[in-house]
Amino acid sequence: MNTNLSINLNKVALLRNQRDVGYPCPVAAGRTILAAGAHGLTIHPRPDERHIRKIDAHALALFLDEEGHRARGVEFNIEGNPFESWLDLVHELSPDQATLVPDSPDQNTSDHGWDVPANAARLREIIAGLKNRGIRVSLFMDPDPASMKAARDVGADRIELYTGPYAHAFAGSERATYLARYAAAAGAAREVGLEVNAGHDLTTENLPAFKKAIPFLSEVSIGHGFVADALWWGLESTVHAYLKALARHDD
Repeated sequence: MNTNLSINLNKVALLRNQRDVGYPCPVAAGRTILAAGAHGLTIHPRPDERHIRKIDAHALALFLDEEGHRARGVEFNIEGNPFESWLDLVHELSPDQATLVPDSPDQNTSDHGWDVPANAARLREIIAGLKNRGIRVSLFMDPDPASMKAARDVGADRIELYTGPYAHAFAGSERATYLARYAAAAGAAREVGLEVNAGHDLTTENLPAFKKAIPFLSEVSIGHGFVADALWWGLESTVHAYLKALARHDD
């Protein structure tokens, strides 16, 4: 099964925000990334706008529509905490996918998945509203097989496995243990009718083994590793490298 590659533009915007000169431009980066063969673009706006800003979200949505990318199947994915002001932006822009993430406004990055039972009532209402707008919904989840039915029961279409722990364990002796844990969680999600995405600290080195363990993976969202690699390889070559990593299963 082919796995879609969605590139998170947050770190491009973070670099742009260090100087009041307007570049590098997230839209220009997105254009290059899509031309190189990526399947979608992801953003994760936060309330303090420390990287992606609302104006960027609007500009990216306009770019994707005006240049016909979404009509050709390119996906626009917006991540964020639905209990914050983020939800208003998603309702306004109607991306193809909304990835619900339980991060707090002061976090550097997302570092855990949902406790679905503790938030079930609020999630169920929010997810229903998003799906009524034609937006596919993914829940950011830890690799816990027992939690997948709860994710399905609140109405999610997909889960996104938080892969930070796998990435940190990849070079050590626990790599196989973590891979088995993620494969079990992905299998449990699939058994209850959920599709499976993944993201966080995935690289060209650790991605092939992960895809081999979960061959039915629908999508990966990659930002930090991608932008770091692009400093050496350039955006176009880095897209090609990640597509090649997704297609290589023999590591």
